[in-house]
Formats: sequence, C-alpha cells, structure tokens
Amino acid sequence: MNAFENFNLTTPLYNAVTEMGFSHATPIQVETYSLIRSGRDVVGIAQTGTGKTLAYLLPLLREIKFSKELNPRILIVVPTRELVIQIADYIKELTKYMNVRTLGIYGGVNINTQKKAAIQGMDILVATPGRLFDLAVTRIIQLKSVSKLIIDEVDVMLDLGFRPQIQQIFEMLPERRQNIMFSATMTDEVHELIDTIFVTPARVSIAVSGTPLENIEQSCFEVPNFYTKANFLRFLLLHKHIFKKVLVFVGNKASADRLFETFEETSLAHEICVIHANKSQNYRIRSLEDFERGRFRVLIATDVMARGLDLDRISHVINFDTPHFPENYMHRIGRTGRATEHGKAILFFTEKEKPWKEAIEALMQMEIPEFELPEEVEVESRLTPEERPETGETKNYNRNERKEEKNPAFHEKKEKNKKVNLGGSYKREIAQKYKKPKTKGDKIQNNRRKK
Repeated sequence: MNAFENFNLTTPLYNAVTEMGFSHATPIQVETYSLIRSGRDVVGIAQTGTGKTLAYLLPLLREIKFSKELNPRILIVVPTRELVIQIADYIKELTKYMNVRTLGIYGGVNINTQKKAAIQGMDILVATPGRLFDLAVTRIIQLKSVSKLIIDEVDVMLDLGFRPQIQQIFEMLPERRQNIMFSATMTDEVHELIDTIFVTPARVSIAVSGTPLENIEQSCFEVPNFYTKANFLRFLLLHKHIFKKVLVFVGNKASADRLFETFEETSLAHEICVIHANKSQNYRIRSLEDFERGRFRVLIATDVMARGLDLDRISHVINFDTPHFPENYMHRIGRTGRATEHGKAILFFTEKEKPWKEAIEALMQMEIPEFELPEEVEVESRLTPEERPETGETKNYNRNERKEEKNPAFHEKKEKNKKVNLGGSYKREIAQKYKKPKTKGDKIQNNRRKK
C-alpha cells in the first residue's frame, strides 16, 4: 500500500514523479504525507538517503495553487549552496507539468543577479540562511506571504552557526504558518529550536539516530597514519571493477587537499575530484556534475559539502578520517545503500582515532567488523604536521608574565639615555610661575591675586 497511486496526487504531479523513476514511497514519505497535507507542524527524523526531500515536497506540491503573488508562499531553508541547487532542480522536475515558479538563492555568487530574479516573482523559494537574510532585510524578498516553512538538515545549519540568521528570519515570517522540519539527528539544540517555533508538532521517527541501515555492509581497518591511509586507499581504488563509484570523507579542508595531492602523480589522478568550502562555487558544481555523470570515479569531500546531496549509485563510502562525532558517521555511510540499494562502508582509524571509533560502535550498539591491513600496502613513516609529536618548550602566551632572567642581549641604558623629557624651558617656567596650566581662567584668577 505504499505505491504513489495511493497518495491521490494530481495528474501533472503523478506523471512527473513517474517519469523521474519513482514507483514506491519510502516509510518516511508514507508516514508524513497525510500529516503535512493536514496543515499540522511536523518534525521528521529519518536517516540520510530515506527520501526526506520527496517526503515534504509531494504533499506541498499536491496542495499548491496557481497564484500571481510575487512573494514566496513556500520557503525551504537548507544549509549549503549545493543543496539549494539540488532541491530547486528537483522541484523544477516535479513541477514540469505545473505552473509553479521556483527560485534558489545562496551566497558566493553575485547578489545583483539574484535580486533581478527575485523581482520577477516566485511561488517556492529555496535558500541558505545567510543570503536569504541579506535579501529579506533589504526587502528585495518579502516573506509576508509565506504559509509553509521547511527547514531541511537543521542540525547542520545549527552546527554551522546559522542560528542567529534563522531566528531573525523567523521574526520576519507571518505568525500563522505551517512549520516542517526534517533532520537525521535530534540534538539538544534542535529540541530547543522546536520548542521555540513549533506548535504541538507531530513527530515521525523512521530510523533512530545511530541505527545502521541494514543494506550497508560495514568494515574497518586500523591504519597507523595519514600517508599509510593514502597508500591503502590507492590500493583499494586500483580494483576498479569493485570500487565503481566511491565517496571518500575527510575531516577537514586541509586533509582533503593533501589527499588529493597524493594522487596527482599517479595513474588515478584523472579519476578523482575534490570539493570543500574553499573551492569556488562553479568548481564545486562542475565537480559534482562530473562525478554524477561518471567522468570522475572518486569524490573526496568534507562532511558539510556532501551532507544532504542526492548522489546516486554510490558503491562505497570510505571514511578516510574517523569523525569526532558518531552521528556524522551515520550521515556519511547514508550516502550509499540509499532507499533499497545495497552499499559498502569502510572506516580507516589510527590509534588516536580509536576512541571515536568505539563511540560510533556504542551509538550503533554493534561492533564494526575489523580486518587486517593487506600486506601489499606500504606502511609510511612520514607524518603530517598534525601527526608529529610536539617538541621543545611550550610557548608562553601570557604577556603579563615576565622572564626572571634577562637575556644577554639586554643591557643597562647609557647615562644620557636615562634623562626624562620634561618639555621645553618655556613650559617649565610657566608651570613654576602659575603652578597650574596657563588657561584663560587661570590668567584672570592670578591677576586678581596680584592685586
């Protein structure tokens, strides 16, 4: 009973869904469809890759009517530019047979271009918090007509420090509106946000955070350091018939660039691309498109860049670094094994990263099967700057703490340099005569004393 025929979709919407290849609804879509159509506030918690985006788009598009209103009626707020582009394109495909105007806005591009597009009007606005606030505070985009607010990947937005902008956007919105929130995790900050803006929301939890998806095969390897990890990754990627489409997660931008550079002089260089926040918007979009089309077989990415992206047919997710927060591991492996597909996830961890691996296992309530590093993998002795042990004395950053012993470079001042500048002789004579600074009031008072 989970076929889309049972959703009573309009004919244009149903035809678009069918052409996009969707035949059956996922559990989160089934559970939330009627709730969202009813107009209630809804909080949906589901693992990445379970169809959350379609879960809120279908009921909203089922109810939307034609309007000449220039201001948005549906507002979707997401954390990254890539997610804005993806969702906006997704909506345009779903509404190809409908008269619905969609606009996506995000930072990092010319704001004047987006201002011109906004003036033309829209029904649905997809935006990142920062650029949305910039355009709303100048009234280029007015939010007075918003009746549906969707916050997608809210935990990521809070992690990125967008809470002030989100709160300010709430103040610009009409009080009477439907609030919809979707996330993969439920943190204390998310709970607090729900208590602030939601009115007795219906809560739908399909997969509790920490529950591994059953169709993902997991394994882990203890690897001593960064460059040995790079050698092991190269060893795996040479098996092209197995590792067909690989997403490699690293902890930060510096590690992403360093890993990418290790492949530049190898035979795999032309098969690998990298995305992170320091790359230009055009570079990131082009890299993602090339990865999706198969031009690149391997994508190296940081957590924020790949979060929420709908990447199809990922054969393997490789955790090059063990994430510090166990929930991030769940987001990572959720990139493969999406919906009903099968996938594989591999975790690399060092001795230092072992506690983080154990935290992941505690969250999942299971141990990740561990295997020995293949003998063919060369173990490197060289270390990255972050891996090198600290040597020498720790630098003292307390400026108020003075050294007890003077360095030999210090010496006493010469006698002539010990003199204090007392000002010119005229200034000293005036001070001696009048005892006070010579001002107009002082002169009158001194003259009276002489009389």
